[in-house]
Amino acid sequence: MHKGGTDEDSCVRGGLSGGCADSSKEAGSHAVGVLKNGGFLTVDEDGYLNLTNAGREVAEKIYERHQFFTEQLVAVGVDRETAERDACRIEHVISEEAFEKLKTSVEKKY
Repeated sequence: MHKGGTDEDSCVRGGLSGGCADSSKEAGSHAVGVLKNGGFLTVDEDGYLNLTNAGREVAEKIYERHQFFTEQLVAVGVDRETAERDACRIEHVISEEAFEKLKTSVEKKY
């Protein structure tokens, strides 16, 4: 997914395929439009998608959540494939407050 861009931009070509969502072409086109309109993504003349700094911050936050939930689910006995799939759902809907409290609670245990 990463084309090599600068520290400020991450690049991909074509559609979005983050691995979690149903990545149909129509859904990808809609997602690109939403992300462009929100200031999270730009598209260059070669068709590469570039995350803005704001887009990178959101992506990193979502990825942190994904890793956290995947590992917590695996730790309690959920198989990795199911944990990955469930983490994809949870990471997008949990509030910042709830995530931070869960993360703090888990960190205190270790």
